[in-house]
Amino acid sequence: MGAAHSASEEVRELEGKTGFSSDQIEQLHRRFKQLSGDQPTIRKENFNNVPDLELNPIRSKIVRAFFDNRNLRKGPSGLADEINFEDFLTIMSYFRPIDTTLGEEQVELSRKEKLKFLFHMYDSDSDGRITLEEYRNEPDQVYEGITFEDFLKIWQGIDIETKMHIRFLNMETIALCH
Repeated sequence: MGAAHSASEEVRELEGKTGFSSDQIEQLHRRFKQLSGDQPTIRKENFNNVPDLELNPIRSKIVRAFFDNRNLRKGPSGLADEINFEDFLTIMSYFRPIDTTLGEEQVELSRKEKLKFLFHMYDSDSDGRITLEEYRNEPDQVYEGITFEDFLKIWQGIDIETKMHIRFLNMETIALCH
């Protein structure tokens, strides 16, 4: 009974850290084991067999975001070589639908966290700016870079809640960015 008690305690702790329900954590744990090949950690190459990412034009940015220390809340820069299940949940929590029953301030904080994750996908050198070279979508524009505040202004009014989420429908669940 002691092991079962500590396991449920661990799940409650993960619920508090990530906002996922115990059922969602269980589903994500199965997905983690599937991706890792039943290993305790995932490496970048484990994402090579994810069908939803194969044809995604920003595949490398998405995979890199899973290992970015800023997104893992482990530091202002750098990349992890591998991530464990708790790290995986931390990253997947960025894709969790925003609970609109929360107060306006909490909803805005969740939205800002999602946008920060997206910003980090493009700010590959962790300098707090997305340069033209990092972004490469508007080659005719000349500017020194986009700060996070500029990035927030660009995304203002866009419904990030429906663009960045997780589908909990089957075992093929993986983060989707539309």
